[in-house]
Amino acid sequence: RSGEANGTGSIVRGRVKAALLLAATLLNNTMGKRNNNGEAKKANKERQAAAAKEQQEALEAQISQLQIGGESTDVDLVRYCSDECQKDHIPQHKEACVKRVAELRDEFLFRQPESSHLGDCPICFIPLPLDLKKSTMHSCCSKVICNGCYHANELREAEASLEIKCVFCREPAPSTDEEIDKRRLKRIEANDPIAMCEEGSKQYKKGDVSRSFEWYTKAAELGEMEAHCKLAVLYYVGRGVEKDRGKQLHHWEEAAIGGHPTARYFLGCDEEESGNIERAVRHLIIAATQGNDDSIKALMDLFKEGHVSKDDLAAALRAHQAAVDATKSPQREAAKIARI
Repeated sequence: RSGEANGTGSIVRGRVKAALLLAATLLNNTMGKRNNNGEAKKANKERQAAAAKEQQEALEAQISQLQIGGESTDVDLVRYCSDECQKDHIPQHKEACVKRVAELRDEFLFRQPESSHLGDCPICFIPLPLDLKKSTMHSCCSKVICNGCYHANELREAEASLEIKCVFCREPAPSTDEEIDKRRLKRIEANDPIAMCEEGSKQYKKGDVSRSFEWYTKAAELGEMEAHCKLAVLYYVGRGVEKDRGKQLHHWEEAAIGGHPTARYFLGCDEEESGNIERAVRHLIIAATQGNDDSIKALMDLFKEGHVSKDDLAAALRAHQAAVDATKSPQREAAKIARI
């Protein structure tokens, strides 16, 4: 970064390339590890989904007013007296209406999520770490358990010579991959979006991208944010589907609204590449506040380029550290040491 004219462009291209590599990694990752990985957080996820649904319904209600004889968003005093009147006069207000819809979408998009899409561990109720290697999905109930609780349960079972069971639902641990697959399919029959997303990842690893796409789509329709993110990546790289920037951004936005920090980071990179630095910074700050490391690195680069103020960077760094610290516990530290 010597101040050359093409320096900033090289940095942006480098960051976008890194994001693309991360996106490719996402498609090959499944959540957790033991029990063939998977998902988590039903109680917290249901709460987030209910809040997101309420916000979405409020937004759709406002948009519907623009379409069915409601108020013009250009001037509050302008109203359509009938559908026929709307049809005759809507061209006068259409541009303002479209602008207002975009503003409403941005208000929804740039809200700070209460937590990440992963939520809390259902045993200790401490936020799950963003690093999927630090948690475990159980195929029997699709619950994601932090390694601290998993390790504590392991110790308890070993000391008392107990049968190895799921720490959440107490089902006996599966002994074969076939049993894991059977349990995942059972969860799918129960319309479990987390299990569907896992099945999508499994099919992708097998090379069946079309089947993978189908499962991701079903999971996304049921509110699984990880599935939204992976669908966006498929549209981004053009695997199994044609590249579609509109659908790519839609799924990244849906995932970001649902608290997915990596999707938010991708949106930041995309906005930066498009030259929308202010929007990029807003996305990156939100992702950093959720504990996303890549966003902090991007903000530091933008700070050096003069696009982020010292105060904003300092606030983002403090919020990032607070988010990371919130995922720590003595039990998780013990699990980390036990696995070295």
